[in-house]
Amino acid sequence: MVVSELVTNALRHGGGRCTLELTAHPDTIEVAVHDPSRHVPRMRTPDLNGGTGGFGWPIVTRLARATAETRRASGGKTVSAFLAR
Repeated sequence: MVVSELVTNALRHGGGRCTLELTAHPDTIEVAVHDPSRHVPRMRTPDLNGGTGGFGWPIVTRLARATAETRRASGGKTVSAFLAR
């Protein structure tokens, strides 16, 4: 679910292309998605009637141990979610 939401958000809000990177750390799995947009994810009230979304980032933050957003020197950003291993 976390991978799906991060990739969907990157494609939808980040310029239509992204790179997914998975890294195994001793206690976590890092799901990192790189995209060309500088805009970081934000919480918003989910749209229950209009179909405009708002569910993805709350799902990610609820399922992950931690999240991080970093700007890339080459432009864009990386959004990471750390999951229990």
